[in-house]
Amino acid sequence: MNASLADAEPRPYWLTQPGAPSATPPLADAVVADLAVIGAGYSGLWTALIAKERDPGLDVVVLEAGTAGWAASGRNGGFCSASLTHGYANGASRFASEMSVLHRLGLENLDAIEAAVARYGISCGFERTGELQVATAPWQLRELTARPGQVLLDRDAVRAELDSPTYLGGVWDRDGCAMVDPARLVWGLRQACLALGVRLFENTRVDAISSVPGGLRLHTLQGRLDAPRVALATGAHANLLRRLRHYLIPVYDYALMTAPIDVSRVGWRHRMGVGDSGNQFHYYRLTSDNRILWGGYDAVYYRDGRIAVDHDQRESTFQVLAEHFATTFPQLADVRFTHKWGGVIDTCSRFTGFYGTAYGGRLAYAAGYTGLGVGATRFGAQVMLDLLAGTPTALTTLRMVRTKPVPFPPEPLRSGVIGLTRWSIARADKHGGRRNLWLRTLDKVGLGFDS
Repeated sequence: MNASLADAEPRPYWLTQPGAPSATPPLADAVVADLAVIGAGYSGLWTALIAKERDPGLDVVVLEAGTAGWAASGRNGGFCSASLTHGYANGASRFASEMSVLHRLGLENLDAIEAAVARYGISCGFERTGELQVATAPWQLRELTARPGQVLLDRDAVRAELDSPTYLGGVWDRDGCAMVDPARLVWGLRQACLALGVRLFENTRVDAISSVPGGLRLHTLQGRLDAPRVALATGAHANLLRRLRHYLIPVYDYALMTAPIDVSRVGWRHRMGVGDSGNQFHYYRLTSDNRILWGGYDAVYYRDGRIAVDHDQRESTFQVLAEHFATTFPQLADVRFTHKWGGVIDTCSRFTGFYGTAYGGRLAYAAGYTGLGVGATRFGAQVMLDLLAGTPTALTTLRMVRTKPVPFPPEPLRSGVIGLTRWSIARADKHGGRRNLWLRTLDKVGLGFDS
């Protein structure tokens, strides 16, 4: 084992912090509400919060299988991006005619998140420091481009911002991304919902949904909830709605957290988030106490889309991540990792959120954010509420909202396709970014892939 991992605790760092709220009691009765929300991650909490802001008299109930933020919302990197489309290039390749609108809506969405954090006094370390995309290979450097509001940096300039011998250049998006403590953002949204009168039942898994006169019934182990409208906000945990299984796959992402460091050893004066430009890329950032979160690279799909606690730990990936960290920052060779963990990303074939309704418009869903859900889930919450209202809006008429991703094939073909794609992108990274016939075919049909 890499010595730097010897003492790493196998739990998500964010969720081990002090200050986690005590769980609310589970649902144990028959309850009626105006709006039911399934899931208390970012997507569900934003939905409940915005619903109460729009109509303070609305009776909103949230049901959560675990505790708020226990899944993807509490174990991600804390990059709160303005992008609604998994980056500008991905969005432009799929929604070219409305990309200027989507770009504007994304920036407005990030502004609204910042305003909500201030309005509700959410202490989540919100820092709008932007994101630095670095090139670590000549082919990546050739592909770097800066759009308005971004700064193109050469080798010396990027190393003046963050010092790594692997950097050849970079692009700094100064305003399009904020760093947050993901768990504290969840806990803050949870408290804001409760303060507005939202009822929350944790440790309450919804086992089934059925139609009843006037709405839908959510069945749980010890109780039930009836509501005329339901928002499904469960991310990769999509078993309640069969159609979502065709569009979503659960992909495991892994991360490490260091002990606090002396930041002067690497620079990082502006504390921006960082991602490299490989197809298999790393993302990393500073915490409020100057730890480095180091994650990404491996994106692992387990056959049949199996989600299991034992997948949260993958020692081979942790070893690779630790080795790559040492290559990127050799001056931090003495730094130890304190935590190691994994979590599920809800991935779809177009890498952006997708939206829809079921049960005759009485249920709305949003899913498929592919790792950029910290910010985009608030937009998705607005879309779900608009869809449930039943009247077209500026959001529900967007092509991105009206269309669906290409579905994934069934097993065992699904595992084969994903395995071939992962092998191909790893090969491209090792061969100057050159994409083989399989990747070029995916690009041609609009299914270009990265991790």
